[in-house]
Amino acid sequence: MSSHLIIVDRSSDFKFDRTDLEIITTKDYIARPDAVRTRNPKIVNLSRAYSYLGAGYYCSLLAEARTQKIIPSVKTILDLSQKSIYRYALPELEELLRRRLKRMAQPPEASFTLYSFFGSADDRRFQDVTRRAFDVFRCPMLKIQVRLKDDWHIHSLQPLSLDDLRPDQEDHFRASLDAYTKATWREPTEKAPPRYTMAMLHNPKDELPPSSAKTLQKFIRAGEALGIAIEPIEKKDYLRLAEYDALFIRETTSLDDHTYRFAKKAEKEGMAVIDDPNSILRCTNKVYLAELLRANKVPAPKTVILDKAKVATIEQDIPYPIVLKIPDGSFSRGVFKVQNRGELEATAAALFEESDVILAQEFMYTEFDWRVGVLNRQPIFVCQYLMAKKHWQIVKHNSDGRFEQGSFKTMLVEEAPKAVVEIAVKAAGLIGNGLYGVDLKQNDRGIFVIEINDNPNIDTGVEDLRLKDELYKIVVREFIRRLDGRTNGEAGRG
Repeated sequence: MSSHLIIVDRSSDFKFDRTDLEIITTKDYIARPDAVRTRNPKIVNLSRAYSYLGAGYYCSLLAEARTQKIIPSVKTILDLSQKSIYRYALPELEELLRRRLKRMAQPPEASFTLYSFFGSADDRRFQDVTRRAFDVFRCPMLKIQVRLKDDWHIHSLQPLSLDDLRPDQEDHFRASLDAYTKATWREPTEKAPPRYTMAMLHNPKDELPPSSAKTLQKFIRAGEALGIAIEPIEKKDYLRLAEYDALFIRETTSLDDHTYRFAKKAEKEGMAVIDDPNSILRCTNKVYLAELLRANKVPAPKTVILDKAKVATIEQDIPYPIVLKIPDGSFSRGVFKVQNRGELEATAAALFEESDVILAQEFMYTEFDWRVGVLNRQPIFVCQYLMAKKHWQIVKHNSDGRFEQGSFKTMLVEEAPKAVVEIAVKAAGLIGNGLYGVDLKQNDRGIFVIEINDNPNIDTGVEDLRLKDELYKIVVREFIRRLDGRTNGEAGRG
């Protein structure tokens, strides 16, 4: 006799010839514990439904009370009852899914459904996905709906019953059951509960995101290694923000959109937050930055704040070519180089339609810009960003909406010029103790701060080229430091 016990609603539900298995109905298992003949049974609950307080639910509940091993457990039943609960496991499963799809010579072209029987996939190409899903949710039969919208994602996880089996699936189920009941019983993988939870705000449609989808997964894995659960969220999740301990903004920030509102709400809730609202406020406005650097004697290109009247005399202060900027541009947007009076007046007139004041700045051509990443007043990475081909900026925006970027060189902090790093750290410290990307130019006149970014790029194969996974852990550790400080009565955000 097998050590396995199968629970079904009716004996007729189990149509498979397995005389070595003990079959019992939900009714008998609940009301007649003495009816179980198998000693120390390993129970597979194949009830038609696992709804809360239903017969299937009670079978799993009573098995645990009787110290019997059963799948699915009550925890699994509850986890799978709502997407808001099981979504914590989706990033890992989706990463496996996407990696598998990328390796396929002929991947699916549209949304599809996977069926998992004891972790065995009906489509063997996705065996690693269903295996991991079974490790996390020890559910005998699982329906995994996969959808394509911008990228592949798991839309839902749904427990199934024997009633749901199609005739063409019966052989696969039988083989999967045979393999499972003849294998050594293995408890599901249990991860230690996370110390903290963090929301990572991103925009899948952001054309120049500070971190790619692949990079977000690296942050998630770093969080797992350090005991903090990181979940990607989007604009639509605003009302859920208070569920988390921390917020990490990984999309382009602006004062007049949801990113600033998220930061403000997170701060109000007492969460650890990067970017904090003050950093967004200070970094996104180039007028503020220009005045801040000037007042603190941080070297920067000569900059003049222009109103419409000042345009007439700007050549007296800055020679051509002159760089004109709108105050809240990002990623080289809203930045224009003018060569003469005609271009100056035309470009300025267009920019004044968006802002009452603009910036005029002396032009400094260099083959590359320095970018120093600073976190809590400490440098964490250094890059050289080269100008786009045949262009004077790192990013060249074309009229058709496309863009081109120059190449890069990444180095360890200690490999970069000491003066560059020191000036960058000083400039970032004027903003706060968050995460910043300080852009600098270096020429025969010295080193000059061009810009301070509140949500600097951290991306796979670029900023992480030298530190690899350690870079992501550095960022996560800073969140943990702030959260630990909060629980100890110290300031938890910066």
